[in-house]
Amino acid sequence: MITLKQILNFYINSSIHVALSVFSLSYITLLEFNISYDKPVLYFIFYASITGYNFVKFFEVSKFEHRSLSTWLKLIQIFSLFCFVLMGYYALKLEKITVFYIAVFAVLTFLYTIPFIPKRKSFNNQSNLRNIGGLKVFLIALVWVGVTVFVPLLNNHFSIDREVVIVSAQRFLLVIMLMLPFEIRDLQFDSLKLYTIPQNLGVKRTKLLGIFLGILMFALECFMREVNINRVIALLIIIVLTVLLIWFSGEKQGRYYAAFWVEGIPILWLFLMLLAN
Repeated sequence: MITLKQILNFYINSSIHVALSVFSLSYITLLEFNISYDKPVLYFIFYASITGYNFVKFFEVSKFEHRSLSTWLKLIQIFSLFCFVLMGYYALKLEKITVFYIAVFAVLTFLYTIPFIPKRKSFNNQSNLRNIGGLKVFLIALVWVGVTVFVPLLNNHFSIDREVVIVSAQRFLLVIMLMLPFEIRDLQFDSLKLYTIPQNLGVKRTKLLGIFLGILMFALECFMREVNINRVIALLIIIVLTVLLIWFSGEKQGRYYAAFWVEGIPILWLFLMLLAN
């Protein structure tokens, strides 16, 4: 009998949860710029997120253990294939400029996972972008900004102005903040050659960095042309919750602390935005 815990594990391990977070941030972008609900771009982003994240997570496992994959992993592979087909279906409904732009991030995802640098020439003897010291967090934040801010706007022919730049900067800071509990959790497992933020700053200073990024993210709101009190309140709630999750994170944390609660912050933000509207 399938238990609730097994369903939750599949929900997280198959990247549905993180895909909903990416979907939520993309939807928030539409709300922030008063753009109508764009089903093709939002659904594309959702299915592309599942496809991309599962490709990154399970590439090495599938490569070396394809003959002895566990049942749950085979199920995730089948699910990912289904999402890949749906991703292709919604890609056909996007604007051509959007598809071209998305291709850039597809290449980044590919290079993030697939070894392409000769080991004798690579930094720290690593062979893909994922393992280049100090790059991981910033690369992920950059991709999330590109997908959740610029893809929805480009598909709706929205011109890039000062407010788009401000929202992009806020989104970049938020993603880094959301990554910090994961970085702290993985401190005991990560190679020292990765030069992660907690490895460089230590756990306490990493948490202080999270607070600083939260303050900076909120301060950027002052530069928006129009101040929407409902938007500001929702933003403040999300920043405070994120900072608290960072502060109480540790190397030893519950299984779902980062993977569910931290990664669910964008979903809560979307709920607050929809409530405010």
